[in-house]
Amino acid sequence: MKIILDAMGGDNAPDATIKGAVKAIKEIDSEIVLVGNEDIINKKIKEFYNKNNIKEISEKLSIHNSTEEITMEDIPTQAIKHKKDSSMVIGFNMLKQEEGDVFISAGNSGALLTGATLLVGRIKGVDRPAMAPILPSYKKGVMLIDAGANTNCKPINLLQFAQMANVYLKKIYNIERPRIGILNIGTEETKGNDLVKESYNLLKESAERYDINFAGNVEGREIFAGELDAVVADGFTGNIVLKTVEGLGKFVKRTLTEELKRNIFTTICAVPTLPAIKKFAKRMDYKEYGGALFLGVKKPVVKAHGSSDEKLFYYTIKQAENFAKSGTVEIMKKEFEKI
Repeated sequence: MKIILDAMGGDNAPDATIKGAVKAIKEIDSEIVLVGNEDIINKKIKEFYNKNNIKEISEKLSIHNSTEEITMEDIPTQAIKHKKDSSMVIGFNMLKQEEGDVFISAGNSGALLTGATLLVGRIKGVDRPAMAPILPSYKKGVMLIDAGANTNCKPINLLQFAQMANVYLKKIYNIERPRIGILNIGTEETKGNDLVKESYNLLKESAERYDINFAGNVEGREIFAGELDAVVADGFTGNIVLKTVEGLGKFVKRTLTEELKRNIFTTICAVPTLPAIKKFAKRMDYKEYGGALFLGVKKPVVKAHGSSDEKLFYYTIKQAENFAKSGTVEIMKKEFEKI
């Protein structure tokens, strides 16, 4: 199995992509192809590891040269059409031509969605692919779908998001009947805007037909209670939730650290509780959950956070390997063909 990694995508590329790949390659079965400027990557390999060639680090690592880069400021459609030698476009074409099994990028989200849709293609029957990260919740994780790919949605999109989440959670997490709810400002059927109310009715009517364990409307505070397996939202709302959770996690970690180190007495008192604090911090750390899956396209694609560091790329690479090995995409194709 081969993982295609966009080495030039993201705020911390290529440093973080290279370091994450080198760390992950020791623990996975797959090969990793870093797509990017070969001269720049080789210079970094020399700087970080004092090696002249990436093969000296591992025979499972290689470089595919590219001369262009899609930036965060690029207009997605134009970038995909005109920057044909960019690391992202090359990566998608390699995936399409079966020169790899899964593609990872922390680059421009809009370009990634455009490239996945235009170059790789949507699963037949899927109106819009969606971003589906796993967030921490009480004693387990919870999927948020969509988290930013589609800012304007129709009820059919939210139904399909629920269907895709249902298939993925059953296959990857072995959850027999994942509980799936719609994010809303209240739990009552009459609450919410037109999109949410119509989506609620559609999901309620379709739940039995598509074997969806529909939990109804859920409020934001219920996402992390540990009773849900997936929360469905339009991409605009979902992205706000995602960024809020990341910011809250950083706030809690920073505030707790400062309070524990406030003076000698707080530091001494904190010593017996350090194991519990570390366990809590680990559970709250969104980096350990990897990137966001692009569900609904014909091949496995994973969107890493734009600000991904070495640690997050490491976890995202491991997540991507599991995603590709699971055969979830092929199962989704069959499920939507039935529909």
